[in-house]
Amino acid sequence: MLNDAPEATSHPTDNPELFLEKGRLTPRLPYDFQKALDFLGDFKPVSYEQIAKPGSLAKALCLNGQVVGFELRNAGMIEAPALDYTLFSAKPISDKIKKMALEKAAFFLSLDDDLAPFYALGRKDPFFAPVIEQIYGYHQVKFITPFENAAWAVIHQRNHITVSRRMKESLVKYFDRKIEWDGQTLWAFPEPAQVAVADFAIMNEVIRNERKTESVMSAAQVFSMVDEDFLYNAPYEKVKKWLLTIRGVGEWSSSFILLRALGRMEHLPIGDKGLIEGFREFYGPDMDEEDLLTFAQDYGEWKGYWAHYLRVASR
Repeated sequence: MLNDAPEATSHPTDNPELFLEKGRLTPRLPYDFQKALDFLGDFKPVSYEQIAKPGSLAKALCLNGQVVGFELRNAGMIEAPALDYTLFSAKPISDKIKKMALEKAAFFLSLDDDLAPFYALGRKDPFFAPVIEQIYGYHQVKFITPFENAAWAVIHQRNHITVSRRMKESLVKYFDRKIEWDGQTLWAFPEPAQVAVADFAIMNEVIRNERKTESVMSAAQVFSMVDEDFLYNAPYEKVKKWLLTIRGVGEWSSSFILLRALGRMEHLPIGDKGLIEGFREFYGPDMDEEDLLTFAQDYGEWKGYWAHYLRVASR
């Protein structure tokens, strides 16, 4: 289970410019932190927003207008996992903000995912068993907020990865939510409410594409009014229908957000070319989408994890 050990300090002793909170998180085993770091090192949408080193990760996020950073350091082993955390901010970290930050960090790295049922299914599949061995202990790394995932989805749709990254980076740096840590700048993606009230003309100058600016601001307006509990707990199809109200979000984008930001594993991502390639790598080059759907049925509510594992293992 995810656990927050009560070892915290309310004020820094080694850096007078930041307030710190320290403690320990206990992921569900098996958990291989390095597998998550390897994934993040090659995950282009967010690669400039964090500091990833062997055994440690630092990242920032906005919570109710406050920029809070977190650093996680490996303090355990795959079968006895533990992560020591440090939260840091230029403002005092209230109990509420601390709780929110730890929940976001834990969900971002899927620390509380119980992989045992998934592995039990996968080891019965001779095609998939080698995938489990290859990335054993990997828990899905998500976008840290659903809004960031939605913004990336509409920006990247029919757009080259380099151009998409430049647009997203411009958006992040315009809102200037950042914090210094370990001699580097950590940039936090803005909250939807911050983007929703921005001037459209200025946003268009930042993103430099009118259609994508409209989509990003539509996502901001919709996400700024939603109860996040609805996103995580409402029926899959109901959340999908809600996502489809965002300008620029279609079948692919909605399934992408449901899987990669909300951890909704009940269904496969739609139209994912990387998934087809990964499926053919492990199941055979002659396999088609119909074969993909057939094999996916064996994984029930774990379809999404199965698909994600295939994609990650084939990178």
